[in-house]
Amino acid sequence: MTLRTDSIESPMDEGKVGWRYRMGASEQASLSEVFATIAVPAKGSWLRHLIAFSGPGYMVSVGYMDPGNWATDIAGGSKFGYTLLSVIMLSNLMAILLQALAARLGIATGRDLAQACREAYPRPVGIMLWIACELAIIACDLAEVIGTAIALKLLFGLPLLAGAVVAGLDAFLLLALMNKGFRFLEAFIVALLIVIAVCFMIQIALAAPPVAAVLGGFVPSSEILTNPEMLYIAIGIIGATVMPHNLYLHSSIVQTRNFEKTEAGRRHAIRWATTDSTIALMLALFVNAGILIVAAAVFHANGKTDVAEIQDAYALLSPLLGVGIASILFAVALLASGLNSTVTATLAGQIVMEGFLRIRLPHWARRLLTRAVAIVPVIVVTALYGENGTSQLLIFSQVILSMQLPFAVIPLVLFVSDRKKMGVFAISRPVAALSWTVAGVILILNIKLLFDTIAG
Repeated sequence: MTLRTDSIESPMDEGKVGWRYRMGASEQASLSEVFATIAVPAKGSWLRHLIAFSGPGYMVSVGYMDPGNWATDIAGGSKFGYTLLSVIMLSNLMAILLQALAARLGIATGRDLAQACREAYPRPVGIMLWIACELAIIACDLAEVIGTAIALKLLFGLPLLAGAVVAGLDAFLLLALMNKGFRFLEAFIVALLIVIAVCFMIQIALAAPPVAAVLGGFVPSSEILTNPEMLYIAIGIIGATVMPHNLYLHSSIVQTRNFEKTEAGRRHAIRWATTDSTIALMLALFVNAGILIVAAAVFHANGKTDVAEIQDAYALLSPLLGVGIASILFAVALLASGLNSTVTATLAGQIVMEGFLRIRLPHWARRLLTRAVAIVPVIVVTALYGENGTSQLLIFSQVILSMQLPFAVIPLVLFVSDRKKMGVFAISRPVAALSWTVAGVILILNIKLLFDTIAG
């Protein structure tokens, strides 16, 4: 199945959508090997529809609980207790809106965000956007490889260097899962998400945080703005929340559903895809809040207010809780998070390269190349500088992500607000105003985070 920008699928769609579907030769579908391979029911209960559309949202949610988020959540909980829970909730609500826009773009136009950028902008601009996006994916992948390597060291005593190499083998795992069908890959991702959620449910139960204090943490506090150190960590939490590659990923994988390519069919698909991503991102909210709650209940409550490193959190959990399994659960959740994140980041790399450049490398070659680009820096830095070097590399990766975010968010909001491109599926003015407000807040905070990081 292929697409064209200058033709329409049927007379009833003419004039309603600017970028339209058609069988043609000029454009290959996003992730063509799994495009429209998952059937959705034309009729049936709401549960049948929800199950049919469930999956892409959970794959996207992986990026919101990856190892890059753990350090900011741990630091926030250990330093300031439950106060920054409101920031986690706010950043999650922002993410829900942006991911809903990405799903809308993919379903309404049949294009992922990378394809839409290539068609809308001159080639030099498209190349620049592609380079920026590739840097972001590499940076995100870098954090996930480091996180997986740390988890392997904590659980099995594997040196970081060897752990980074082992982490690269997930490219073969992705290949195997994709060969079994996209639904199988989604099931694998969801299974690991359940592992992460269960691990933190047990840890929260062991920590037994005061319910009133936890609920109070979800109420915004003016201290967040007046305390410079708290504001810095809050910006870090928001800055690490919206992953640029997730917007490209989501706009593509929603097209794995074989919905009717009519106005009614697309509206139906947009509604259920948005429901799927909203539910999945609420799970991400639970996990991120769980990390901060455990840090607050275990570290902050015991006067350990300077815990910011993942390794330190692992070492202190069991002694402070008096339960040997606590640290093991923490490391297992970290390993599951790292594996999940690298699988989805590798898939995003394929989407971006194909969407921006129309390069059709064999899938195994594209995924292996993505893994190699992320693993080589980790191996080199670990070999030269040891664990301290990987810590600095992790920080650097988050700075790169912050720099790339505008190049994904701004085109997305521009596209879904444009009636010439989206037709009847363009967002309303109030939603557009809210989207630009969210984009503006995220961009300003990311710029400040970048400036503060450079300034030391």
